[in-house]
Amino acid sequence: MLSTSSDVVDGVDDSVAGRPSTDLPARSGRLATGVFACGVVIAALLMFWGAWERRWIADDGLIVLRTVRNLMAGNGPVFNSGERVEANTSTIWTYLVYAAGELSGIRLEYVVLTIALVLSTGAIVLAMFAAARMYRWRLRNATGTVLLLPAGVLVYIAVPPARDFATSGLETCLVICWIALLWLLLVRWATPDPKHEGLPGTTQILVTAFIAGLGPLVRPELAILAAGALAMLFLAQGLTWRVRVAMVAVAGLVPLTYQVWRMGYYGLPYPNTAVSKDAGGAKWSQGFEYLGNLVSPYLLWLPVLFLAVVAAVVLWTTRAPAGGSAVPTDAGRDLRAWVVRGQRALRTPTTVVFFALGAGLLLMLYSMRVGGDFMHGRVLLPPLFCLLLPVAVVPLRVPDRSAIGNNKNTRMACGMAILWIGTVIWAFFASNTTGMPEGAVVGRSGIVDERAFYVLNTGHSHPILASDYLDYPRMRAMVEAIENTPDGGLLLSTASYDVWDVVPPPLPIPPGGAGHTVYFLNLGMTSMNVGLDVRVVDQMGLAYPLAAHTERLEDGRIGHDKILYPDWVIADTGMVDVHPWMPAYLDEDWVAMAHVALTCPETQELLASSSAELTWPLFKRNLRNAFEYSGYRIERVPKYEIQRCGLEMPVPRG
Repeated sequence: MLSTSSDVVDGVDDSVAGRPSTDLPARSGRLATGVFACGVVIAALLMFWGAWERRWIADDGLIVLRTVRNLMAGNGPVFNSGERVEANTSTIWTYLVYAAGELSGIRLEYVVLTIALVLSTGAIVLAMFAAARMYRWRLRNATGTVLLLPAGVLVYIAVPPARDFATSGLETCLVICWIALLWLLLVRWATPDPKHEGLPGTTQILVTAFIAGLGPLVRPELAILAAGALAMLFLAQGLTWRVRVAMVAVAGLVPLTYQVWRMGYYGLPYPNTAVSKDAGGAKWSQGFEYLGNLVSPYLLWLPVLFLAVVAAVVLWTTRAPAGGSAVPTDAGRDLRAWVVRGQRALRTPTTVVFFALGAGLLLMLYSMRVGGDFMHGRVLLPPLFCLLLPVAVVPLRVPDRSAIGNNKNTRMACGMAILWIGTVIWAFFASNTTGMPEGAVVGRSGIVDERAFYVLNTGHSHPILASDYLDYPRMRAMVEAIENTPDGGLLLSTASYDVWDVVPPPLPIPPGGAGHTVYFLNLGMTSMNVGLDVRVVDQMGLAYPLAAHTERLEDGRIGHDKILYPDWVIADTGMVDVHPWMPAYLDEDWVAMAHVALTCPETQELLASSSAELTWPLFKRNLRNAFEYSGYRIERVPKYEIQRCGLEMPVPRG
């Protein structure tokens, strides 16, 4: 219980007043419980309401649904039927939406919206319960009443991108919910029940290990958190080697099995999105720009400073209860004694707090290294959430009435209350702040307020359904162009929003037409407004291996720094490659060179890894060469690619 009694209140002895001496601690306990419960309810409602008020599904969120549609149609986890491309970064998010869609039978956009609201709200609740348990354990011998007030969760909810991406159709909601769940499990592991001081049960350890092991499948960079958590569990004192081996097996079973399958099936060691965006590259200057784009508009450093002071005061004024961290007196200063001390130190709330802070900083540094993202704040939300976990709630130690006065405890309580109130005031103003400079939708650095951009360009306050995006420029014209060309063809966007160029297929036209291919950057809205028989590919390569394996443009816009020339697509699809059937702005010689460049043996092998019929020999070859395929790059200019491969230049067409 986070309260202690005093037999004298306002100068009246409890026994004289006819009240049992246990009334005061009981009332204090009920007050502390009630305040915490109200805080959880308020924070959960704020998250739910904030996400609902800004509900939408981004174009990138619709990309996931195209894969889910193919799964439901029996085509496998692919974006285009017959092409094994993993176009979604989060494996678990894809299959979670698929399972919920199959079980519910309702429209996929509403499935995503429901799951996102539940996971986003659940993450807030889990984070608060974990922090509350940590403070209750640390302050279990504290005097006075300790009120646990929502703090860090209010900071997270107040940041507009947190509410924007709660229901964007992307995996952000799943990421923060997984982080919160892992945080709760680690806190439970590090804060044993005082009545049962022994080691946690094997089941608890194995469950924690299993959840941690899922991290890379939630999102690849979460392997940072997974590895740290598993290392803590594995190295902590008291586990038998049998339990350690079981823990490793449980943690690795699902991700390692999927990894083997992914490498054999897709021919890559990670999602194709990582190849498309060159996730291993470094763009530090853009990364710092991206960090400033999130921190500066909201003065985000201010509440972080407030809560850091509160946390420091709590650490300074309390001492973690002794829980077996001492080294036996006869152990001496030998190496074994230090190993034992280190193992015991792993299973403490302090270590778990440093784990959360360290994981948040590492995630932030990784995001900055790759240049952040083009969406305002999105990839920095998980690091921010990690950093706020230890202060999701903060303890306010209220002295007993008899102890209130001009003393250290009272002054400290007032100071912490002021810092908490300052955080709440900041949250109120930050929640209504526009993040982009001067209200712009797209900033000079290429960072965009993604939700505002699509609200503006679709004319819908809450673009959720794929059909809402038919009002986005070029979408209705695309659907009409497909309907007007039953023979098939390649659709290329033009400067006019109402016109698409259609490059026809060669004669003879097969029965039922030669099929359509749409070449456009916005994969989600495009692919979700056409049938699964329409192939949709993009210049950046999210769903198109040929574009994904081109060299990155050094000065390109972050997240969009690969642009494949349409000449390649005409050669790849086998459409008519001469004028006047081909648009006048395309060069026949370039297309002819693209035809030759595509015959490069290494390129042919790469493309076969995802497009050839999947046989056991191909599966084994993919598994063996997946890392080599991931690093393979082609020159985007066909002439240079011919030179790179040592091929013969085609005869100019004149």
